Amino acid sequence: MVQGILAKKIGMTQVFDDSGAMVPVTVVQAGPCVVVLRRTTATDGHEAAQLGLVDGKPPRRVAKPLQGAFAKAGVPPTRMLAEIPLAEGSEVKPGDTVLCDIFAVGEVIRVVGTSKGKGFQGAMKRHHFRGGAASHGSMFHRAPGGIGPSAYPSRVFPGTRMAGRMGVDKVTLKHVKVVKVDLERNLLFLKGAVPGGRNALLRLVKG
Repeated sequence: MVQGILAKKIGMTQVFDDSGAMVPVTVVQAGPCVVVLRRTTATDGHEAAQLGLVDGKPPRRVAKPLQGAFAKAGVPPTRMLAEIPLAEGSEVKPGDTVLCDIFAVGEVIRVVGTSKGKGFQGAMKRHHFRGGAASHGSMFHRAPGGIGPSAYPSRVFPGTRMAGRMGVDKVTLKHVKVVKVDLERNLLFLKGAVPGGRNALLRLVKG
């Protein structure tokens, strides 16, 4: 059995649970996905399936190796591809379809995505530095401060937190609860926010 699925983030809304409490949720289009390649322990060292998310939009360009993989699996080319782990003894094969019915209401899953890009940001926004005094004649407000004094260490250590490009990082959220499953429209309602903007590719994995 496939342990996860590919999804596309649609946006956020809110629903009410059985007790009447308002719950913020993220709506994602989870599938349908097609199995393009099958990874095995004997040939690849791990059990996984390469899934393609069918979203109705054909890719602009498809590399020749991928063209062969799609043709061999007998599925149309997809824009979004990612590997999902398989359970031991799974009999998934290329061409199979994976739907969001592998998840149940109340199940806790992991969500893997890419955070929004924020561009070039300073140390206060990027690393949550406190900053300097705002008044009383201070000339030090949002600067990062010293990074390598002259006596010791007389250099800047690798990895020192400074200004730079922020965002576009891989983010894994654990313990995300499935609030609602809409099988007719292939929609999942996940509690809280998930990484990425609208139409971002997500991997939803059991556990």
